[in-house]
Amino acid sequence: MSSRTSSSNGGGSRTRVGKYELGRTLGEGNFAKVKFARNSETNEHVAIKILDKEKLLKHKMIGQIKREISTMKLIRHPNVIRMYEVMASKTKIYIVLEFVTGGELFDKIASKGRLKEDEARKYFQQLICAVDYCHSRGVFHRDLKPENLLLDVNGTLKVSDFGLSALPQQVREDGLLHTTCGTPNYVAPEVINNKGYDGAKADLWSCGVILFVLMAGYLPFEESSLMALYKKIFKADFSCPPWFSTSAKKLIKRILDPNPETRITIAEVIENEWFKKGYKPPRFEQADVNLDDVDAVFNESGDSRNLVVERREEGPVAPVTMNAFELISTSQGLNLSSLFEKQMGLVKRETRFTSKCPANEIISKIEETAAPLGFDVKKNNFKMKLLGEKTGRKGHLSVATEIFEVAPSLYMVELRKSGGDTLEFHKFYNNLSTGLKDIVWKTAEESKEEARDGPADVASNGAVPSK
Repeated sequence: MSSRTSSSNGGGSRTRVGKYELGRTLGEGNFAKVKFARNSETNEHVAIKILDKEKLLKHKMIGQIKREISTMKLIRHPNVIRMYEVMASKTKIYIVLEFVTGGELFDKIASKGRLKEDEARKYFQQLICAVDYCHSRGVFHRDLKPENLLLDVNGTLKVSDFGLSALPQQVREDGLLHTTCGTPNYVAPEVINNKGYDGAKADLWSCGVILFVLMAGYLPFEESSLMALYKKIFKADFSCPPWFSTSAKKLIKRILDPNPETRITIAEVIENEWFKKGYKPPRFEQADVNLDDVDAVFNESGDSRNLVVERREEGPVAPVTMNAFELISTSQGLNLSSLFEKQMGLVKRETRFTSKCPANEIISKIEETAAPLGFDVKKNNFKMKLLGEKTGRKGHLSVATEIFEVAPSLYMVELRKSGGDTLEFHKFYNNLSTGLKDIVWKTAEESKEEARDGPADVASNGAVPSK
């Protein structure tokens, strides 16, 4: 795993929370940050979701989060990311989760194209099974989308962020959820309408969109303007490609019914002939689960004996050192130079490149290139935050950048969208990459390939020419 570990270049600092050593940031949102971590007692790799107590208090979400976490801890299902334990410091709540290394399900589509119907059905069965199980325990996802569908090392689907994805949600007296959330392309019309919605019906709509994308390789609802996209979603204005079987088309049309009252239910989906083909419900034990740690974290009296301390163990500052395990889990296929992949409207939220330039030089170059593009740059050791000055479709675009040392004098630079619109991130990255061409390292094979393709292909294939 990546941590600020001691290495031949004089080491760095590492952060510990209880028995966990924290590593790189895997993702971040308004209320939480997710970090890679290692259990120093068992050596097991986990993901830790870190919530800011102050923000939760400000939004009056403490009670709701305690309920969600308690329920999530009770959920043990082979297709749902497992929650191991919960800890708190004076200012933060730490949720320790299963870490899976197989990447996102949608990376398969980005690299191979659409899935065959039988394979898509297998993943859809696992998704419905997980969603149905959580609904039966009163937990709704509310934000099912590609980045929440992960694969483990055996290729088993794991749904992440169940019950924790749309934290600022509230159920009102009418028993319906209010507050629009989620990725517009995957969101049910009644959620966008904001007249209150049934979490189970809205989750099923998102599952229908996911099934369509798995089999088609593109989204059923796709428009460049948000209003045009909403119009299509409200009317369920989409058409299935000719390679869908008749029974798959029928099922998708019944799931993507814009009227939640007449939309098929999950129980009916499970009885559907197309769904049932080759279906094997998972077998699993319902283990005894202890909620003492959750009670301790949310104890009103705030007993300080239950609190953990986030400790930094300092050393000389150096870029994060990344070992082989982390490298492989970061980049499937180890194609480190593939800077950006955009296929069939599925845009990755992070991208990376390698460089042989010294870390300080990389930072200066990014700063120099980002400023004229209208980005404010904040630096902290070998991490940077780039914040767009202009407001975009989803607020200001912000990009988190971190530099890792992957071998002596070889650095990997990771850029990750931490706020704003993904398509705007794509555009910004294409502009940034042009200015960074002098510092990107390429293998001999890629340089040859580039010489063959010529410079005209740079923008389309995402590779950046080197000197």
